Amino acid sequence: MDEMNRKRVEVLRKQYPPGCTVVLVSMDDEFAPPKGTKGKVIHVDDIGSIHIAWETGSTLGVVPGVDMVRKLDEEIPRK
Repeated sequence: MDEMNRKRVEVLRKQYPPGCTVVLVSMDDEFAPPKGTKGKVIHVDDIGSIHIAWETGSTLGVVPGVDMVRKLDEEIPRK
């Protein structure tokens, strides 16, 4: 892994520590839970995917830059 990717993963791990609660904003996956579904972060893997235990019972991961979640204490950026 190059230095830029390592730093990106470190930032994601600080931003989304295990146990923090997130809400799904959007996900490009046919098996995605509905928008607004809450989940708890399990971990951020070495390529930067955020693995989440969703309240629906699934553990589908989020790919930053493709999918979007927000921590419950964060606001969604307006376009």
